[in-house]
Amino acid sequence: MLNLPLKDKIVVVTGTSRTTTVLSEIEALGGRAAAYPLIEIREIIEPNDSLQLEKAKNVDWLIFTSQNAVEIFCNKLRRCQISTFQLKAKIAAVGEKTAKILESNQLHVDFMPSVYSADIFVKEFPVAAGYNPTCLFIRGKKAKDTLKAGLPFAIQEWNVYDTYDNLSSIKPLIDTIQSNEEVIVIFASPSAVDVFAKFAAPIVGWTKAKYAAIGHITAARIKHYGAHVTYKPNTYTMQAVLDEIQNREDA
Repeated sequence: MLNLPLKDKIVVVTGTSRTTTVLSEIEALGGRAAAYPLIEIREIIEPNDSLQLEKAKNVDWLIFTSQNAVEIFCNKLRRCQISTFQLKAKIAAVGEKTAKILESNQLHVDFMPSVYSADIFVKEFPVAAGYNPTCLFIRGKKAKDTLKAGLPFAIQEWNVYDTYDNLSSIKPLIDTIQSNEEVIVIFASPSAVDVFAKFAAPIVGWTKAKYAAIGHITAARIKHYGAHVTYKPNTYTMQAVLDEIQNREDA
């Protein structure tokens, strides 16, 4: 008999399309997978992109904390016909998937924090970075100032994308929660939690579904709204969340 720990359960992924790779695995475990992205990403294109890329070629470190930042940065390189081999900087990354995308674009990762979180990064990175390095943080416009405020040296920042509420996912998400008994909603960022809190929670509340969080900051955001976090693995990846859901439901 097949082991189907997610049988009769609906697992909702609320991140961008990059977090939907687990959908087939959810279904293989007997669950019904649903992707309702609550945020969407749009690249910021400005006339000075080429100047920013020249700057990127000459700093000591490039810092990436999201997959989106990597992909958009590499798109800009291609658009400006700059090879990754022209970049002399060392690379710092937060997250396994972020590092994987960097490596797939021939950008070797020289530093990753022991925990995939910006607040751990600021504690551990200075040891690897050396004395007063020049750093360029490739980021989303709404990224928190954890790195800038927490590092003991100045860093430059380049906003390469912005995030927007994806309202097209709200109604199907609400319908799913209202019409099913066992729904697990996975949040990969505090931004997604905020969108849910603003548009879905006033209708469905916070008690009809169970919630999973990637990272302690996302978990804290869920708790900020008075909700309970049922699944929060120690490793901050989508796969780890799915593994924890599977293990808990299989127990």
